[in-house]
Amino acid sequence: MRVTVIGCSGSFPGPDSPASSYLIEADGYALVLDLGNGALGSLQRFRSLQEIDAVCVSHLHADHCLDLCGLWVARTYHPEGPQPRLPVHGPEGTAVRMAKAYDLEPEPGMCETFDFHVLRRGPYEIGPFRVTTALMPHPVEAYAFRIEHGGKALAYSGDTGVSDTLVELARGADLFLCEASFLEGPGLPSELHLTAREAGEHAARADAGRLVLTHLVPWNDQDLSLKEAKASGYGGDIELARVGASYDL
Repeated sequence: MRVTVIGCSGSFPGPDSPASSYLIEADGYALVLDLGNGALGSLQRFRSLQEIDAVCVSHLHADHCLDLCGLWVARTYHPEGPQPRLPVHGPEGTAVRMAKAYDLEPEPGMCETFDFHVLRRGPYEIGPFRVTTALMPHPVEAYAFRIEHGGKALAYSGDTGVSDTLVELARGADLFLCEASFLEGPGLPSELHLTAREAGEHAARADAGRLVLTHLVPWNDQDLSLKEAKASGYGGDIELARVGASYDL
């Protein structure tokens, strides 16, 4: 299983990265996990848009789903004709939300191009992957993912506040992509995002093999995020996500 960072900027695209998106590949199958604003351009550096086999959307905030609009255009109006319907797994209401985003009528909306599926709590199969989801604390319906293949496991937090459920989902994962939106400070809102230190604490409790900090908000000092995560007590390798970084599990 290969994991490639397509976009890792939190809340909005930054100067060095689009918003959240990750490419998961195994056995010739390509799964895109989140497709936030700006990610569609970056994705094409690594995979043709006609070679994507499925998309999973963790939640319906723009920085995780908005570039489905561009993907709809690319697959609907391709010079060789409309492409085969693409499975898109997302929270309840994903099809309606995306139709509204492109100012389409609800019927058919994007349903002639995308085959929408409501995310299950799992585990279930998407291509060669075993996928397990868990509901996270966030202002909208939002999911974390555990994706397994060939005895290896990726955990992805999506957007979340502090969560014991996330710790269990990430238990023993070889790679943990965990959001680190906040730096330490007073008055941080609860059930919204994690600090980098909290990301490290979740990884330590989960005994995850490797921690990659993502959802990095552009106005934060990323070096400070890394420093705070390393002070969390987590003993494994920690690094900042960057576009193009890939991990073979």
